[in-house]
Amino acid sequence: MKVLLFSTLYPSAARPIHGIFVETRLCELIKTGQVQARVIAPVPWFPFRAERFGEYARFAATPRHEERSGVQVYHPRYLLLPKVGMNLAPYAMALGALRTVRRLQREGFDPDLIDAHYYYPDGVAAGLLARWLGKPLVVTARGTDLNLIPQYPFARKLILQAAAQARASIGVCQALMDTLGDLGADRSKLHTLRNGVDLERFVPEDRTQARQRLGLPLDGRYLLSVGHLIERKGHHVAIEALPRLPGVTLLIAGGGPQEGALKALATKLNVAERVRWVGVVPQADLKWWYSAADALALCSSREGWANVLLEAMACGTPVLATNIWGTPEVVSTPAAGVLMARRDAAGLAAAWEQLHRQLPTRAATRAHAETFSWEATTQGQLRLFREVIHAAP
Repeated sequence: MKVLLFSTLYPSAARPIHGIFVETRLCELIKTGQVQARVIAPVPWFPFRAERFGEYARFAATPRHEERSGVQVYHPRYLLLPKVGMNLAPYAMALGALRTVRRLQREGFDPDLIDAHYYYPDGVAAGLLARWLGKPLVVTARGTDLNLIPQYPFARKLILQAAAQARASIGVCQALMDTLGDLGADRSKLHTLRNGVDLERFVPEDRTQARQRLGLPLDGRYLLSVGHLIERKGHHVAIEALPRLPGVTLLIAGGGPQEGALKALATKLNVAERVRWVGVVPQADLKWWYSAADALALCSSREGWANVLLEAMACGTPVLATNIWGTPEVVSTPAAGVLMARRDAAGLAAAWEQLHRQLPTRAATRAHAETFSWEATTQGQLRLFREVIHAAP
C-alpha cells in the first residue's frame, strides 16, 4: 500500500528531533515491507535564517526536500499570518502542500491513503487534501491537539468536521480517544494505538560507566528532566523541588525559550550549583543520560503519550510523573515509577521519597518497558489501513 504521511510534526535537517516519534512510527511501519511512503511536512514560510530569529530561522533553514531513513520528505511552505494564523492555518497549509502532492502523483506515487498526525491544524489540512484528491483519511491525535485546542470554538468545529470525514481516528492513548468521543466524534471510528519504544536504541548501560562518560561524580544522586524548555513541560517544578531534595543534582536536557527564566529561578532558590544544563541531546546519546540518572521527572501539565517515560524505563530508570492523560497508562506498576499526587515541588519531592522507599530493580523497570514494543502498534496500523483502503469507494 502507498501511504502519504502529512504532518508538521516531523524531523528535518534543521530540527532533527522535532516530531521524532512520528518518524519512528512510520519507520517501524515501513520495516514490514508492506508499505511505501512519502512524507509531506509543511513549515511556515519565513525569509531570514539569522539565529536571532530563533525558531523562525529554523523554518527558513529547512530544506524543501530531503531523504531521512530512506524516506523522501518534502517541506512545502505555507503562509502563517500573525493574530489570524490559527484560524487560517489549515487552509494555508493544504494549499501550500497541494502542488507537491500533485507532483508526486505525476511522478508515479499516487497514495492509497493520507495518514495525518496532530488534529489541528494538520489533520484538518489533510482533510482538505483528501477531499480534493478523493483519498481516504486517517488522523492520529497526539495530545495538545485534543486536550487544549478544542477550547477554541472555530478550531473545535473544524476538528469535528475532520473527524467525521476521516475513516478512522487514532489516539496514542485511550484518554485522547475518550476526549474526542466526548467532543462528539463517532466512537465507532476511534482506535487506540499506543506509541512503542525502540528497545534496541534505549538499553540499560552500566550506571558507573554512564556517569564516567558524562563527567558526573559517581556517588551523586541524579534526577533527570528531559524536554523542550517551556512551561508545560514543568522543568520549573523540578527546580523548585530541589530545596526539598538535599544531595540531589538535577540534570536538564533540552533547549527552548524558558532557559533564561529557569536559570534565574535556580539562582533565586540558591540551587543553581545543583542544576546541570545538558542542552539538546541527540536521540542516540539519550540512553547515557537515562542510565546515569536515579529517576526521570516529567512534570508536564499536558501530555498525550510521553515517549520519554518509556525511553527512560527501557534504560532501567524509573520515572516520577504527573497524573495526566495517557501517563497512568504508562506508569501502571511500581516497577515503572510513581505518579505525583500534585504538580508542584512538594508533589515531586514526595514522589521521590516514595520511589526510594521501595526502589524497583533496573531489570524490573526494563521488563515493564518491554511490554510496549512497536510490534502491536505496527500490526494494528496495518490492519486498520487495509480496512480503510478496502472500504474506500
